[in-house]
Amino acid sequence: MPDNTQKNPKDWVSGEDPMTGAQESYLKTLAEQAHKPDPTEQDLTKAEASELIDQLRQQAGLRK
Repeated sequence: MPDNTQKNPKDWVSGEDPMTGAQESYLKTLAEQAHKPDPTEQDLTKAEASELIDQLRQQAGLRK
């Protein structure tokens, strides 16, 4: 049975809104841990920031 408790960020009603301050702060931290450039210099949406957080968490060796 599929888990419908998590929506794809692209399906969020507010997914096209700008990323939140919390997302921006967490992205900076994760980018440092993953030894990647700071992604917050881009204008990211909430959905894009969420997807990037998931990618950087994997690259930094963190679990969901």
